[in-house]
Amino acid sequence: MAIGDMAGAASVHPTGLYQRHRPEQSLLYQIVAQHYPMFRDLMEAQCKELPTYVQREFDDFLKCGRLEHGFLRVRCDSCHVEHLVAFSCKRRGFCPSCGARRMTESAALLVDDVLPRQPIRQWVLSFPFQLRYLFANRPAVMGQVLGIVYRVIATHLIKKAGLTHQNARTGAVTLIQRFGSALNLNLHFHMLFLDGVYADDPHKGLRFVRVKAPSHEELTALVGTIARRVGRKLERQGLLERDIENSYLSARQTGAFVSLHQQARSSREALVADIKRADSLSTEDTLSGWDDACGL
Repeated sequence: MAIGDMAGAASVHPTGLYQRHRPEQSLLYQIVAQHYPMFRDLMEAQCKELPTYVQREFDDFLKCGRLEHGFLRVRCDSCHVEHLVAFSCKRRGFCPSCGARRMTESAALLVDDVLPRQPIRQWVLSFPFQLRYLFANRPAVMGQVLGIVYRVIATHLIKKAGLTHQNARTGAVTLIQRFGSALNLNLHFHMLFLDGVYADDPHKGLRFVRVKAPSHEELTALVGTIARRVGRKLERQGLLERDIENSYLSARQTGAFVSLHQQARSSREALVADIKRADSLSTEDTLSGWDDACGL
């Protein structure tokens, strides 16, 4: 297949005819094109300036899919039809075209090349407001916290399978989302965990051992472990201070560090701590297998 075939195949209309993406006709593009320059000028008049990455998102979005900002001329080797394919911005902000393409490509990569054909359970971990701002500004700290969460859940799965870290392994893919439904800052983890572990059998090689869904008591223990370890980690780095009178890990305090609920099973538990906000680590029902989960 020539480059023209590939470019045309990526943008074929349901009728079979290629139609060029025209972002300037969308309502979002028109709103941004009309109001963004005025907003930028207003900020400058107030001696304020948008962050460089924000300006870049807007500027590149307004160029995305526009032929006057660059294009490829592609030609089919078979029928000799030619098309002009405009460059895309490839940004991660709010461009719906590039965002949808990245989402589709990421999903295809996970299904085809990364995730094994085993049951998968999604874990979703959100944080109190204070920690959201901290992690948004310090990605390295967020990465360390993610490592803690992974190790806690992985250890739980391995032990529940009756194995040890020496002879069993599990795995997960984490997608970090930074906003909520209202476009508010809401940094949280979506973790696709194997719903079991791979055991190293000296006679049969690797075999998958599935574990049962977490019980009420197990959920409570997981929340407590995550809260304690994250709290100690942030305290050692000087990012979290323990209250003199009340431990931020006290199970008798009001408020919450994180809460745990299992969707579709109506099971909810909360570890209360000194941060007055109940956020959540949730687990969802597993995908039983790829035969029933082609859309993941």
